[in-house]
Amino acid sequence: MLNADALNQLRQLKTDIKENKVVFAGTVKATNGRFGFVALDEGRDVFLPPEEMQKVLPGDRVNVTEHEADKGKTQGVVDELLETHLTTFVGRYLVKGKGHFVVPETPGINRWIFIPPRERKNAEAGDFIYCQIHRHPIKDGKGQARVLRVIGKEGEPGIERAFTLANFDLADTWPDEVTQQADSLSEDTLAAHTDQREDRSEQPYVTIDSPGTQDMDDALMATPNATGWQLSIAIADPTTVVEPGSPAEEEAFNRATAIYFPGEPLPMLPEAISTRLCSLMPNARRLALVCDLQVNNDGSLGEYSFHRAVIQSQSKLSYDLVAHLIEGREDDDIKALPDAVANSLDQLHQAATALRKWRSEHALLSPDRPEFRLRLDENKRVRLIEPATQNEAHRLVEECMVAANRCAADFLHQQGEGLFIQHPGLRDDRTENIRKLLEGYAPHLAEVDTGSAEGFRKLMLESGEVEADVPVKSILSRQLARAELAFEPAPHQGMGLASYTTFTSPLRKFADFYVHRLIKAALWDEPMKALNSQQLETLQSSQIRARQAANTLENWLKSDFAKGLPGDPMEGSISRTMPTGFYVRLDSNGLEGFVSCRDLDGKYSFDPVTLRLVHNKNGRIFQLEQRVTVSFDGVDDERRQIRFKLIEGGQAPSEPQENSQND
Repeated sequence: MLNADALNQLRQLKTDIKENKVVFAGTVKATNGRFGFVALDEGRDVFLPPEEMQKVLPGDRVNVTEHEADKGKTQGVVDELLETHLTTFVGRYLVKGKGHFVVPETPGINRWIFIPPRERKNAEAGDFIYCQIHRHPIKDGKGQARVLRVIGKEGEPGIERAFTLANFDLADTWPDEVTQQADSLSEDTLAAHTDQREDRSEQPYVTIDSPGTQDMDDALMATPNATGWQLSIAIADPTTVVEPGSPAEEEAFNRATAIYFPGEPLPMLPEAISTRLCSLMPNARRLALVCDLQVNNDGSLGEYSFHRAVIQSQSKLSYDLVAHLIEGREDDDIKALPDAVANSLDQLHQAATALRKWRSEHALLSPDRPEFRLRLDENKRVRLIEPATQNEAHRLVEECMVAANRCAADFLHQQGEGLFIQHPGLRDDRTENIRKLLEGYAPHLAEVDTGSAEGFRKLMLESGEVEADVPVKSILSRQLARAELAFEPAPHQGMGLASYTTFTSPLRKFADFYVHRLIKAALWDEPMKALNSQQLETLQSSQIRARQAANTLENWLKSDFAKGLPGDPMEGSISRTMPTGFYVRLDSNGLEGFVSCRDLDGKYSFDPVTLRLVHNKNGRIFQLEQRVTVSFDGVDDERRQIRFKLIEGGQAPSEPQENSQND
């Protein structure tokens, strides 16, 4: 038995070891495997072996120590849990013998988690469930979860949407205080705000949108003048009826954006506001924030001004009808249009044509890409995938919106306070690869300053004209940075503009809603609740989460639809490449499926410069935009990924002998 002196010495030894131990703080990063990493605050990663990953969850803040492992390499040992953020997650309920578990579908949790008897909520094997971490695994690697609610069973109508909402923590119902606020609003609320506004209800504004759209943000009109056109863009004005800091505004901030899930959108504002009181529906007096601007004959913008007005859209017109009018058709619906509306539409088309010409000569236009629309059946699964063709009416509306948004950005820039969308162009971490690409295939562009608006525009325009055996522009386009919100104006390289913002979708996007507040506060001293930098970061994250949720649900629905594809040959183009294989986008329906290198003969190496897969022996190549023929080869249900098999016989480029990257 140890005496008192020996015990004191042992305690002192433990204290000394603890004080001399070097610990590093960082954030846990998961992988697709059982191992992971800790991204240290000092800027490097420490490897976590599987036994250490069992103790932590993705995103945990931890202290780690480094220890030497095999062959002189080091690995981390988790010393202390500082913070945990992953508290809720989704998964499937699994019964294995007497054990009840959740199999998480949250990326990075690659283990079953035990659910104790009192926390099971009568869930059954195979149920999709929404869970909470009941006991963190930090002590012994054996975490526990509790079931918060059962989402439903596989195969139930709408289960895909319900599961996606739970997975991304998106609310499908409104807080009581938001419902009460929305229900308290009426036509009388609108009438109370008309006295201080211009009455433009007799002017020939029209809305142009899809037939099923109810939350109509904009209405347009144009008149000719001596130097071009007076373009008037009326935007719905929910900021007048939604008070600053009110429950509805707080909830709109939390949601950040409406999410257009197939079949059933998730709105940002309650329908009483977004589809009734504030929607610019035809033949109804509605509040609007109007941008009047001069469009010169060459498509440049002249003077502009903002106005609080009352408008009354004369009609809701479909894109197809307006396109038919532009094409000169004379069907009954076109003949029924009032002369003032028909004349305004003609002037709108002329003004939009000039605006587009100016942008093509001085900025950047987004290339037209075939789009497809999912049509769901009564069970909320894909019945049909049909082309969503962009026509002249779509381009008309787009040009009007871009022009109005440019005016809003310029106005906020002059005020010295605003909310802008900036796009830095190419990703910083791809600079070296892009330099090598240009030196090898487009040396005349290698010295272009891509950080400037003029340089980036030159790069994107001229790279599309490069004659080479690699698609230079497509390679560049796959390596663009993400556009971001910012308080300060900065170039939007993707559009080729010195500054940009959006205010034309306030019923659907909180950023646009907030820009309304800024404009009205500057011009009419209307009250507002300003965002701080942390809130801006939250808003940005919420937008990204919404986009990920929409993509996740679409991929799930598409992968289920693909199970009914025949095994016939299908034509498509390679849309993405990576070390493990490539994705093919089908011409007929836009479905993307993965062709794995494991299903190809021989071994392939991935070139990060050209984004090519090259056969190690015969030089066969797979690259972006390459035409291929594939057949359906099943679905990876765990990843909800469509698999294709390459049908041999098509022409594939071989490794070039000249003008090679390595010359």
